[in-house]
Amino acid sequence: MKLCISSTGQNLNAVVDPRFGRATYYILIDSATNDFECVENPSAMAGGGAGTKAAQLVINKGVQAVLTGNVGPNAFAVLNAAGIQIYTGVSGSVQSAVDLFNSGKLQAIGSPSVEAHAGMGGGKGGRA
Repeated sequence: MKLCISSTGQNLNAVVDPRFGRATYYILIDSATNDFECVENPSAMAGGGAGTKAAQLVINKGVQAVLTGNVGPNAFAVLNAAGIQIYTGVSGSVQSAVDLFNSGKLQAIGSPSVEAHAGMGGGKGGRA
């Protein structure tokens, strides 16, 4: 199965990025062979629409499942409409995420795991 794993780096030892839409990279990997490619996320710093654009990128790459920390409602809707399985709460290395998937220890979700714009950062601190 072709998986997409949100990643902070460009190889299987990299840490899973907790954000789907604003992940720095996506590791696209065949879960049976471990053959992979790394794709930089062109929408990581987008002002808006990052989740939707990231979901479309993944769809265009023929991915069948996404493994990530969290996914927002816009990305979830696009991925779900395309029939892509979504697994959240994934952490550790990309390789460990693949291993968990292959062992059947991950459970697909049926709704977004965070609210819209959750990965944008910025916080709610006051001005000095």
